[in-house]
Amino acid sequence: MPRTGIANLPLHYGKAPRWLFDRMSRLAREIAAFSISEFGAQNFLARLSDPFWFQAFGCVLGFDWHSSGVTTTVCGALKEGLRGREKELGLFVCGGKGAASRKTPGEIETVCEGISADPAPLIYASRMSAKVDTAAVQDSYQIYHHTFFFTGDGHWCVVQQGMNDKTQLARRYHWLGDSVKDFVCEPHKAVCCDWRGQTLNMVAQESESARKASVIATREKPETLLPQLNKVSVLTLPGRHEIRPEDFHSRYLLKILTKLHEVEPQNFENLLSTSGVGPKTIRALALVSEVIYGAPPSFRDPAKFSFAHGGKDGTPYPVDRRTYDFTIEFLSKSLNKARVESSERKKAFARLANFFAT
Repeated sequence: MPRTGIANLPLHYGKAPRWLFDRMSRLAREIAAFSISEFGAQNFLARLSDPFWFQAFGCVLGFDWHSSGVTTTVCGALKEGLRGREKELGLFVCGGKGAASRKTPGEIETVCEGISADPAPLIYASRMSAKVDTAAVQDSYQIYHHTFFFTGDGHWCVVQQGMNDKTQLARRYHWLGDSVKDFVCEPHKAVCCDWRGQTLNMVAQESESARKASVIATREKPETLLPQLNKVSVLTLPGRHEIRPEDFHSRYLLKILTKLHEVEPQNFENLLSTSGVGPKTIRALALVSEVIYGAPPSFRDPAKFSFAHGGKDGTPYPVDRRTYDFTIEFLSKSLNKARVESSERKKAFARLANFFAT
């Protein structure tokens, strides 16, 4: 089975030139059409959710294999390439970069109206995947790109990306709906990247007690809870967030804690999905869970060491030969079936060969 997860990439600015993007869109459409005709739209979602396959796909289309732009450009090329053929292929693409990402719920609703499907579960999945990677996994990457892929029968995947201006790195997050058993407990089936550090990870398995304690804390009256927080002058969360008293004295924190107290969330997913709950609220509740309830959160980065295919010497882990060989075979068949000019096909084969040689 393909892996879902996270990929870390150098942060590159700018955009693909129009002549390149147009060609990428055509080739992306042909590969998607071949894949869906052979294996179905659901299977194509699984391919997109595999960071290694996605990276190879971007290379075949003609974009820099290692840059952050591969995420936004590949997703944009797919959205443009499939335009007008979504119903025929049974695959729909919503969202995108920047302002386009914020239009995702409305786009999902519009598509669902046209195919007589219920948009609510899909909109929820879109919002929760973004909420988890923004507030529940605080790794210093700010989400700026969110693309939501789904089928008419409700299967979905998400490819979203965050940036860190200080480190000049971008981090890509992959979600596959069929693999998500719980939005707030290890939602990524596998997490793969080239760099990792320490982060506030409230969706780690080992944060279960912290999640429960956070929910219990919302049942306390904010007027009782805030003085307890004020007793702690500074708590430094390894690798990233330093929680200071001003995080607790703001009117906003009192307002959101009051709202949560009134809402009475039954579990951490309900808490996280509440409108207005963001990184500061989660950091404060993580502190509460540790200091008041003795339930520390996890600081384990959910990313693996390498997002590619391992090393021949077994470092950082052995090459996944099955996935490696399948990706080559799959993309080679797709290129052979692609209805594009012979010269473009040859260039794509050359890029594929170069990618797997690195």
